[in-house]
Amino acid sequence: MTDKIIKKKRSLRLKRKLRIRSQIFGNANIPRLSIFRSNRYFYAQAIDDIKGITLASVDGKKMGLKNNKEDVKKIAIALADNLKKINVAEVVFDRNGYLYHGVVASFADSLRESGISL
Repeated sequence: MTDKIIKKKRSLRLKRKLRIRSQIFGNANIPRLSIFRSNRYFYAQAIDDIKGITLASVDGKKMGLKNNKEDVKKIAIALADNLKKINVAEVVFDRNGYLYHGVVASFADSLRESGISL
């Protein structure tokens, strides 16, 4: 891809990210679940925006799992276990500018199946 296309894609994702982030907010009872996906790995964390702290997180790189639908389901199950330990049953999903399709949708569906409502 040319530099022009890459810059355009980054700017469009940033616009989506800011638009989404302006509308959602998390607290200790219902934290914001923010995701990040690189080309190889998938990361997620539950954030209390009032205190500015991370309540629970998972790291696909440390777990040895890649950024694909099957591995993301395992990451979602691990995050659901972490959230249940701190008595959180509901989160606000922050897809961080990524389209709700493919890996992101698979992650969200697996969280729902594990008992966390989005």
